This record gives sequence, C-alpha cells and structure tokens, in this order.
Amino acid sequence: MNHNDHAIQLCSVSRSHKAGDSAVTALDRVSLSFPRGTFTAVMGPSGSGKSTLLQCAAGLDRPTSGSVTVGGTELTGLSETKLTLLRRERIGFVFQAFNLLPALTAEQNVALPLRLAGKRVAKARVREVLRQVGLGDRARHRPTEMSGGQQQRVALARALITRPEVLFGDEPTGALDSRTSREVLTLLRSMVDREGRTIIMVTHDPVAASYADRVIFLVDGRVNGELTGASADDIAARMTRLEAVPC
Repeated sequence: MNHNDHAIQLCSVSRSHKAGDSAVTALDRVSLSFPRGTFTAVMGPSGSGKSTLLQCAAGLDRPTSGSVTVGGTELTGLSETKLTLLRRERIGFVFQAFNLLPALTAEQNVALPLRLAGKRVAKARVREVLRQVGLGDRARHRPTEMSGGQQQRVALARALITRPEVLFGDEPTGALDSRTSREVLTLLRSMVDREGRTIIMVTHDPVAASYADRVIFLVDGRVNGELTGASADDIAARMTRLEAVPC
C-alpha cells in the first residue's frame, strides 16, 4: 500500500500531560495506519490512552512528538486555523452524547456544520443524508420527539453531511440499549461496505468492536496487539486478559 491508500497514519506519536511536577504519558510512541474503506475499533483498559489516540488522530489534540498524517496532509505543521478547516471539511465526529441542539429540527441539526462553515445548504443533500441513516421521514422532528437511537442517527447524519474522509466515533453506542446499538453499528458497517467510508471507533464494548474489521488494543499508551475479524467472545477474552495484567 502506498501512503495514499491510508486515510490516517500515526508515526511514533507520543502525548504527555503535566500532572503537578511530573508528566503523565498518555501515548507512548504509537505507530498505526488506518487504510481507507476500513472500520477499526480501538479498545483498552481505562486510562490506556484510547481517547487521546482518537483526539490526536483527528487533529483535536497535538502530539508532544511524532507525526499524524490525514490523507497525505501532515498535521504537525498546520496552524490552528488550517487545522480547524481540515477537521471541519475532512473529518466527522460522533460522540456518546448526541450533542444535538434541542430547538432545531433534525434537518436543521444536520445542516449545522455547513452553516458554521459558511457554506450553502442544499436541502436535497440534507434529506439524502437523513435517508442514508434511515430517518428520511423525521426531517422536521426535534430531538425531544425522537428516541435515543434516532437522535444518534441524526448526529451521524450531521457528521456525514460534509462527506468526511474519516468518521471518528467515541463510544458512539455508549448511551444506547443493545437493540438500538446494533442498529447503529449495522449502519456504520454498511457505510464502510457500501460507500467505502473509513471509520475509527473507540469503544469498551466487545459486541460493538466485533462489527469492525480489526480491533487495536492499547495498554498504558502503547499498542498491545490487534485482532482481525474477531467475534465478540474473542474480543472480550482478550480484554479480560489485558485488564488482568498486573501494573
């Protein structure tokens, strides 16, 4: 694979945070590639660096050392303005909290990233994305008139409106019951299979992770192996072993 086949590449990325007089290393020389058109889950015990990895890969946080490349653009040298533009135009986010604006309808929530970017909002495009997530008939409903699963799908449509190169999910099914969670994960899986999207998802749920092509495990800020095409049971067993490792 040449580097253009990768949506995101991390090369020896470290991230330290100051804690009093000492520094805490959240990521320790992590090198990873995320090929285009793949679904990757990132797992690890609490405090293993999962969220920091996601934030560095998405350009939300700057690594202390190492480099992050998004589709051929190296992020390290970018100004805050250029970084903001890159995130806005090329990266989508879905979080555990749906972060919808309650006063706005589904279609207004979905159109928000375009409005914030000062771009023209094509109503047909908004409707198309809502249809993609199975909410074609709920465009005029407000969040309070929807279930949790429907709200998360609106959040997903909002993330997709800019046609991002990579979609990041931080526990995207964390607030949903298991049936609704499966619906959202099936939708994410089909976006990878049918539309060739690239998805990177942090999760603590082995069932959610089993929808991904591969699962990367982090322990103490380092990559601790990966599984490809694994079942939820295999993933759960691996997590149990990781969490049992004495500190």
